Amino acid sequence: MSNSNKETTIVRWGILGCGNVTDKKSGPAYQKTAGFEIAAVMRRDKDKAADYAKRHGIKKYYTDADKLINDPEIDAIYIATPPDTHKLYGLKVAEAGKICCIEKPLSPSYEDSNAIYEAFREKDLPLFVAYYRRTLPRFEQVKNWLETNSIGEVRHISWHFSRPASEQDLSRIYNWRTDAKVATAGYFDDLASHGLDLFNHLLGDIQEVSGNSLNQQGLYSANDATTACWIHEKGITGTGSWNFGCFTREDKVSIYGSKGKIEFSIFNDENIILSNEDGKTSLFIAHPENVQFYHVKAMKEQLSENTMHPSNGKTATHTSWVMDQITNNR
Repeated sequence: MSNSNKETTIVRWGILGCGNVTDKKSGPAYQKTAGFEIAAVMRRDKDKAADYAKRHGIKKYYTDADKLINDPEIDAIYIATPPDTHKLYGLKVAEAGKICCIEKPLSPSYEDSNAIYEAFREKDLPLFVAYYRRTLPRFEQVKNWLETNSIGEVRHISWHFSRPASEQDLSRIYNWRTDAKVATAGYFDDLASHGLDLFNHLLGDIQEVSGNSLNQQGLYSANDATTACWIHEKGITGTGSWNFGCFTREDKVSIYGSKGKIEFSIFNDENIILSNEDGKTSLFIAHPENVQFYHVKAMKEQLSENTMHPSNGKTATHTSWVMDQITNNR
């Protein structure tokens, strides 16, 4: 790192795969976090890499992933490539002995996720995973309601997410998110992982889970419809359905307790609602401009203050196990 003094150490990050997700959601969050800087980026397209570096005030850019990973002036790597390459690059970062953050899901399978997790665990290297909803204030308020018994004993959680097929889906233009070789269950892999990971955080790990996944529309190679049921470690039951060919868009989570109910959306910018014997409380808690800001801030806090980031290799690997059980990718 660029300074040996713990209080002033700057962690120099390199972004591997500086696509759309890094432009606003995550990249600026690293630049806004005291003690972090983005020192280099990598993208295979030289012009796009140069443009990203120029727009964000970053000194260096690469078109070769290995050169970024092994740059001696880079302390940490943020892997923001499609999930089918996470294992390839993750193992290289571990071999290079560097801190790492990997976009979610950790990988398309539990087996590969576990291999990444073990590589970092064996070298005692910090591994973070960008399940950033664990650190968002909106969902931390939901967690607070649960921890203060605002709905009594939690009994059940349900999530229904559906939306119509997009113009891109209908046109059959290539999209890696619906390519079975990259994401077997399609949009489920990309989107449902966010909610299921959050449920592990809110209610304790899912211990038993089963599901069904199929392709109803035939628009692309990945599956487009998934259902599941599960049981959390505390005996809380759960059900979910995700369909990407419905007439309307819906995104509704309900947590039922012995004395109340909590309702919220995973993706929609809506109020969170608490209903109990005291009445109904409806709160709107805005997300930060860069939605990964608190996630990135928590990484810095772990590295400098020895706190524990809520989304790490172990938690993300468990989420990958849950996803595998639902889609039967054993």
